Parts: sequence; C-alpha cells; structure tokens
Amino acid sequence: MSSGELPIGRRVARWRVRRGMTQQMLADRLGKSKSWVDKVERGARRLDRYPTIQQIGEVLRVDPMVLLGQRRPPQQQDAGTPDGVDGIRAALARYDRALGNPVSPVEVRRQVEHAWLSFQHAHYAQLVRALPGLLDAAQASSGRDLLVQAYRITASVLVKLGEADLGWLAADRAMGAAGGDALLSASAAVSVGQALRALGRHRLALAVTCAAASHLGPHHAAVQGTLLLEGALAAAGCGEARRAAELTGRAAGLAAKLREDTQRTGFGPAAVELARVVVAIELGDTEAAVHGHAVVMRRDGWRRLPLEHRGAYLVDVARAYLQIGDLRGAARALVDADAIAPAEIRCRPLARTVIADLAHRHPAPAGVARLATLVGLTR
Repeated sequence: MSSGELPIGRRVARWRVRRGMTQQMLADRLGKSKSWVDKVERGARRLDRYPTIQQIGEVLRVDPMVLLGQRRPPQQQDAGTPDGVDGIRAALARYDRALGNPVSPVEVRRQVEHAWLSFQHAHYAQLVRALPGLLDAAQASSGRDLLVQAYRITASVLVKLGEADLGWLAADRAMGAAGGDALLSASAAVSVGQALRALGRHRLALAVTCAAASHLGPHHAAVQGTLLLEGALAAAGCGEARRAAELTGRAAGLAAKLREDTQRTGFGPAAVELARVVVAIELGDTEAAVHGHAVVMRRDGWRRLPLEHRGAYLVDVARAYLQIGDLRGAARALVDADAIAPAEIRCRPLARTVIADLAHRHPAPAGVARLATLVGLTR
C-alpha cells in the first residue's frame, strides 16, 4: 500500500515515528491527550478538520497535504540534512553489477574502511556524498563481505537521517548479499534491527536480532553482543522490561570476556552500560536512566566509544531529562552532543524534535537558542 492510500491516522503515525516522537510527546505539543492521538492513529477518531491537520503538520514538520495523502513532498527534508540521499536511492535502484568499471577488492576495502571511520566520527555529510560511488564499486566487485558492509553503512546513515524506509531497504540488501553466511547474516541483522526499530516495528526487530544471535557461537562475541543489545532496545520498545533485562544481562556476560569495547562494532562493557540507560529511557524509567547516566559518565570506557555512539546516546539522555522536567540537564546533554559529534545534532530529525521541545519551554535553557538556530528552527 502506497503512502497516498494509507488512512490519515496511519500517515500521522508514520511521520510521528520518523520524527522520533512518542504518542505522549505529540499529544503534549498539540495540547491533546495521549488517548486522542492513539485513537487518531488507529482510525477510531476521525481527523476531518483542516485546522487540526494543519496543526499536526506544523508539529511534525510536514506539509498538511502530505498528511492528507494528496501529494508527496518533492524534496522534503529537515534543515541540516545533507544533500545526496537521492543519489543513494538511485544507487540502491541499480541492479546490474556490471554498470561501472571493476574496482579491485583492495580499493573497495579501503573505501569501506574509510566509510566506517567516517560514520564512527559522525561525518554524515561527507559519507552521504561518498556512498553512491561506494555502492557502485561494491556491487561491481566480487567481495560478498564488502557488499554487505557497504549496504550496512548505507542503512546506518539513512536511519540516522530519518530515512528509515530506505534504510530498511539497504539493510535487507545486506541480508540478501550475505548469502546464508552465518557471520555476515548476523552482521546484517544488526542493521535490519536498527531500521525496524526506527520504523517503530519493535517486535519484528526483537525477533530478527534474537534469532540471528542464537546462530552465533561464543567466538563471535562482539557481533552476538551487539545483536543482544539491539534486541534489548527492541524489547524495551515493546514494553517488555524483563526481556530487555535478560538480553542486556547476556550481553554483559559477553562484554566481560572482551574487557574493552571493540573498535569496529563498538561493543563492550561501556556499550552495555549505555544500552541499559537507553533501555530505561524507552521503558519510561527516567529516574533509573538519569542515575545510570551519572554512573556512565564517571567511567573511562565512555571516552573510548566512537563519537557517533556517544553523540547519539547524549541525544537520548536529553530525552530522559526532558521527561523528568530537568530542562537544564536536557540542554547540557544536547550541547555536549554537539561538541562531541555536531552532525548528531545538526542532521538528525530526532535531535531537532528534542531541541524544538526545549526551545518552546519558558524560559528556554541556555545554549538551546544557539542549537535551534543551527538546526534551522525559528519561533
């Protein structure tokens, strides 16, 4: 079913998820109850007044006509979102591996390694420009592992930029390229899980990641542990606190054997601690999340995680502070995220949503006005 054929409530739900909002967050911005939003999204309540649709469009930063299903936005993107997503879409649409001149596996591997480093340093604008060429080169090469990695990097960036549907496509391509290889399939499943969570499909993400983790042995602890953490986050999204705790516990056991976080996967003891905080945020246990965050910040392992990981985590922490009404704490987390990985603040729709919430508070905390200007928000 195309987006134009969806009921308006489903379109509202899709854009809400894409903006990283919960039903409660949308309700608060609209001055409505969470029950009202839930009924609208389920179609139990008709949404037939244009002023209300226009108000929802303003909150979700989408043309009201798009919510009505009458047209798609020609180039709808958030301020700060890097140009080039259309180039990635075109590259994913090419199925003929012989389109370009063959590139040596050594050169493709060099490009893949550089792309991973760019992602870990949150250089998203640079990466978006490079990905179409990388995808072409990987598709023309004979290296299955390189193609899987190229698709995985693409999926990760697209999810960051709020293009979860396209990210899921890239992740699915990674799974197909794995060709049944257990380790490659498990690595691809990490990206599938991330994309499904971004789409709000938490139960599917839980099933995919847990199934993939069960097929790996202890000698692939980093990938298995990453899958378990993805599964824990998905379980939290489903409201399954006990399952989330079980999966993070298993991941912690694997991380203890590694002693420190691995460079490529970012998995290790510090990653588990961060995941526990984010799980608590997703479950609505904000007091536990804030307490856990204070512990994380006192540990040395935090500083060894990739910049992208730290920046994304701080955006999530800002959400926790917002939920308990600590506006200064939320602002501090966002300012720190901007200092560590500016693109996490300036390119991600989720960060824009949190900044917008803070900017509308009275008085807005120090530093928020600058961030709002950086991401293109106006009062």
